[in-house]
Parts: sequence; structure tokens; C-alpha cells
Amino acid sequence: MLDLNDIAVFIRVAQLGSFSRAAQALAMPVSTVSRRVTALEEALGVTLLQRSTRKLSLTVQGRAYYEQCGEPLNELQDAERALTQAQRTPEGLLRISVPVILGQAPFFEFVSDFMRAYPRVRVDLFISNAFLDLIGENIDVAIRYGDLRDSSLVARSIGTSVRYVVATPGYLEGRTLPQKPEDLAEHECVMINGRNNQAEWVLTKGKRTERVHVSGPLSSRDFNSVSAFVYRGHGVGFLPSAYCDDQLARGELVRLLPEWTSPEFPVHAVYPTRRFMPQRLQVFLDALAAWQSPSWRQG
Repeated sequence: MLDLNDIAVFIRVAQLGSFSRAAQALAMPVSTVSRRVTALEEALGVTLLQRSTRKLSLTVQGRAYYEQCGEPLNELQDAERALTQAQRTPEGLLRISVPVILGQAPFFEFVSDFMRAYPRVRVDLFISNAFLDLIGENIDVAIRYGDLRDSSLVARSIGTSVRYVVATPGYLEGRTLPQKPEDLAEHECVMINGRNNQAEWVLTKGKRTERVHVSGPLSSRDFNSVSAFVYRGHGVGFLPSAYCDDQLARGELVRLLPEWTSPEFPVHAVYPTRRFMPQRLQVFLDALAAWQSPSWRQG
């Protein structure tokens, strides 16, 4: 198989008409340039250059080979420069996967600000609670809550998330407020990932941990729908702070058992590999780490 480096050296010699000038342009010793051209001639079985002490010229075969190889080699070099530039400059398509909890105005504003800061970066956004295969789906980065399932991914911690026990004033009207975690078993609850409309909630207070079995009228697979039914007064919810902080501030929700929360859940940005990381991903990770997100606490 021919060595493309040998072809590149031959093309430069043919362009400059001199081994010494080609050596200077390529930052190689003249002897190396001569040896590479000789190796190419031997591999092809033809003489490409006529050499004399005073003159260097292309043979008929050398001229034909130069004309055939010059343009494709230029295209390869252009492609290499384009790839190298893409690695060094924030540009190109960035494919991002985030859970449904982030499909709200604060994250959209963050992405909008990022795109304005890096106008040569284009974004392809996947909003889904499915754990997509980053390599199979060709996704650059994903934001994931909780323990990571795929240990082969590179993970960068960006914060932690916590859940609060909440309900609407309308739901609580005429009901006894829970005084301890086990009292939640007496309430209608709206659950994430419940089985047969039952679930186990884990609450912590300092070093204490309580596990409570709850049940209620609705269970769903995502917090958007769970929170929607909590907001409508169908029961007590155990919601991430991003789904209840604003509502608590406006008095639309009441926090129950305020000394108790869920255990903290880690939030990570995960991506396939550290090797040859494009600059568009590096600047996105840096922006994400600096963002004061309402969806997690910075670690």
C-alpha cells in the first residue's frame, strides 16, 4: 500500500522543482525528502523525476502521476484542516439529550444564550426520559439524574437534586396535616413509577431515613404529568424542587414535613469519551457547569 506521506512529499517536490526547497517547505532534511520520493518510485515501479546535478524535471509518467494526485491530495489536506479546525473552534452540530424535567423555560433560555455566545454551533435537542444510547444515537452529551447505569460513559458532576413533599391548599382543606413520614400512608398520593398505584417514598432528615408506602389515584412515568395532577389537587406529591419552588413561593403549593426531603440525587453531564473532544462540546460543558440552574443545586 502506498504511503500518502510519500505522495505528499513528491507533490511538493514537483511543485517547487527542487529537493532542497521542498525540504525547507516541509521542515525535513533533504535526504529524507529524496528517500521518500525514491520509496514512492520503487513502490510504483516507475521513475517520476529525472535527477541531475543542475536540474530536476518530471518524467512523462511523473507528470501524469502529479496531475492525477495533486487535486485529490489537496482535498484530503483540506478535509484534515477542516476537522482540525472543528476540534479547535466551537462550531458544528451539537446533539444534546435531556430529561423531560428540563423541558422548561429556564433550560431553553440557557440553550438560547449558549447559541448566541457560539453562533457557529448548531443544536439538535432530544427531550426524553428514555436513556438513549449515546454512541448508537450519535449524541454528544446527555444530562442525567440519579445513579448512572452505563459505567463506560465519562461523567461530569454538575450538581444535585432533591425532592419535597407538597400538596395544594385545596387538597389539604379539611384534612389532617402529616406530622411524621408514616402519616403519608393516610393520604392520597400522586406517584412517579408506582406499581398498582402504590410506591415507596424514601425521606431523610439529617442521618435518619424513613421508608413510607404510599398509594393514590395516579401514577405516571414522568414528573411533568405527576406535577400536573399534584397542581390540580389530586393528592400529595414528592416533587423535585424544580417542579415546586415557584409554586411554593406563590402559595400555590404547601410544603409538608418541611424538615424531611428525599436523599440528594446526583446530576451529571455524560458523554462518550474524553479523547478528541470537539471544542463545541467543551464550551457547552463549561457553560453548563457555570449555569445557575433552578433544576439542581451546584455541587
